[in-house]
Amino acid sequence: MPNIRTLILVLGLSLSPLATAAVQVSISIGVPAYPRLVVVPGYPVYYAPQVQANYFFYDGMYWVYQADNWYASSWYNGPWWYVEPYAVPVYILRVPVRYYRQPPAYFRGWRPDAPPRWSNHWGREWQQKRSGWDTWDRRAAPPPAPLPAYQRLYSGDRYPRQIEQQYLIQQQRYPYQPRDPVVQQRYQQREQVRPSQRVPTQQNRQDATNGTRTQTQQRDNVQRPAASVRPDNGVNPRDTRQGPQPWLDPREPQARDGRTQDRTAPPPHSRDPAQRNDGER
Repeated sequence: MPNIRTLILVLGLSLSPLATAAVQVSISIGVPAYPRLVVVPGYPVYYAPQVQANYFFYDGMYWVYQADNWYASSWYNGPWWYVEPYAVPVYILRVPVRYYRQPPAYFRGWRPDAPPRWSNHWGREWQQKRSGWDTWDRRAAPPPAPLPAYQRLYSGDRYPRQIEQQYLIQQQRYPYQPRDPVVQQRYQQREQVRPSQRVPTQQNRQDATNGTRTQTQQRDNVQRPAASVRPDNGVNPRDTRQGPQPWLDPREPQARDGRTQDRTAPPPHSRDPAQRNDGER
């Protein structure tokens, strides 16, 4: 049962003109682990027969009907987002009464093989705006979306509570994109609510790593500029294809070993770079 704070929040949302926006709420569903989901025959919707809640999965998202309100989430145990009655997908509304594991009292007497009488519950204005929700060609129903089975790996303390963390994992493990326009809008609202500081995706982290490696390689490859070289040593100082030359200036009177440098012979490193061994490279 939702607590008093949740009920007050839900009541305020139902009366607010901003109720169409995605609003995160705290509700208790009691799903400690990834539930077993079964397709509702003839519908692109799954239900959870072992969860004591009106719990469904449709088009990449979980949907829960509790305390006369709909909530949605991209993860099996929330956080949950309040869904305004005019924004509930039609295929969720069409699920027959028998697949509600905790039907409210006003469901009694309704046909178990027919959808709930939402127009009776939400009134004439809702019926006018959602006209035709209970009429469709069953043969044209879309196939069920693939289940996000990767979420089985996340339960208990491993369950991601942060929206950014959930989004990152989902981007890596669940590439499915919703087909229903209402669900697509829900995805967009979720993006707008997410904090501005985004967690980098795996590709972004890889790009950043590659960029760091490239900068390091460039830094390691930088050599000291060559000393002034006379044109008669066979090297064109304007030819940059050979790269900077690390040898000493032949005009210096002494080499490193103390002997006189031969100014007529080319430096030892001036031979073809292709003939250098790995150690000289």
